[in-house]
Amino acid sequence: MISGTYREANFDGLVGSTHHYGGLATGNVASADHARQVSHPRQAARQGLDKMWALHRMGLLQGVLPPHERPAVRALRDLGFAGTDHEVVRKAARQAPLLLSATSSASAMWAANAATVSPSPDTADGRVHFTPANLSSHFHRALEAPTTARVLAATFGDPKHFAHHRPLPPGPELADEGAANHTRLGAYYGDPAVELFTYGRSRFGAGGEPSPARQSVLASEAVARSHLLDPDRTLYTRQHPDAVRAGVFHNDVIAVGNRDLLFIHELAVDDLARLTDRLAAVDPGIRVLVVPDGKVSVAEAVRTYLFNSQLVSPGGDDQVLIAPEDILGVPRVRDYVHSLVGNGIDAVHTFDLRQSMDNGGGPACLRLRVVLNDDELAAVNPGSILDERLYLTLGEWIDRHYREDLSPDDLGDPALLDEGRAALDELTGILGLGAVYDFQTAHDP
Repeated sequence: MISGTYREANFDGLVGSTHHYGGLATGNVASADHARQVSHPRQAARQGLDKMWALHRMGLLQGVLPPHERPAVRALRDLGFAGTDHEVVRKAARQAPLLLSATSSASAMWAANAATVSPSPDTADGRVHFTPANLSSHFHRALEAPTTARVLAATFGDPKHFAHHRPLPPGPELADEGAANHTRLGAYYGDPAVELFTYGRSRFGAGGEPSPARQSVLASEAVARSHLLDPDRTLYTRQHPDAVRAGVFHNDVIAVGNRDLLFIHELAVDDLARLTDRLAAVDPGIRVLVVPDGKVSVAEAVRTYLFNSQLVSPGGDDQVLIAPEDILGVPRVRDYVHSLVGNGIDAVHTFDLRQSMDNGGGPACLRLRVVLNDDELAAVNPGSILDERLYLTLGEWIDRHYREDLSPDDLGDPALLDEGRAALDELTGILGLGAVYDFQTAHDP
């Protein structure tokens, strides 16, 4: 057992200054329900930052990933809008407001979709492997992969410790949604673990896929090969089609795991009994805590994002649930969660993440999990690790640069583009990332 030198870090995505409710995500109930409402970017960024700080104060290792440049002017140019950057934004607002909304999405805040990460104990070459998600099921998210790749390379830069792979080719057959459909299970972070991939799309020509299934099994298999995973410790399971249709667009809406515990709804996958048997065959120490549909329905799980909570171990051996406040508003869910304390879960902490929740993402959506040993942690960009100085600096940065209110109609204001670029240019200096954005290396024609 070599767990003492390994820790799990949560790298959260900072909410971007164009955070708005565009209703862009097919199958995401909250996103659709709040489409075109007025959002509050400053509050959204503060809520996410405060959650990061709270986890840091619990003793967890907390990192920060920056927002992406939005509007994505390069994408708008590719779509035929010409002129200066300001003219491109104005033309898009007049001629194609839905495209402007998509290219202005702050969805990179949901870092669980940034990449799939395999820690060094699981990989044949003993390095941490990263594959940025292609997110090809939605246009607004598919735009993220190039910037995500640059950010991850700048954050985890030492090739001695970190291996970076290109995003998979786009297309529904290879649709990859990152860590939102990937769970690592094992008693100790530093020991080889089971890597569990969950998918909704089957193989070429299978047909009959539930809408809006996103993750492809072919993508999951390709990532596992690239990461040099042990085939005997790599498992694949299919999402239950009824759950997908009910709004479980990612597996992390219906299941979450940490160390030796998988917390899962009984209707999360199409054959839970088989999955449980397979997990036990590979690692008998893995515990599966199944939530019966009679206690919490799939609809209630989607409404409250109970399973889109983080499971963390701030005390080393404990299992602590970091949940959205929404679980308190549904009595059946609240009472069931309370019944878990002392019976599989050691403690529950709730957070106000209303701005993210209304756009379709809870605590687990906001973070990318990266298990690191001491040497690997020392090789991470130090400016990306949260401490009190960085927390205070980022809070002040948000207050100076972010608007209090934003409606979809405001996206056509070229000043918003300038404000965002000024903020990101300063942020890359704060985090010590260097030039990771298009605007930092390109100029108006």
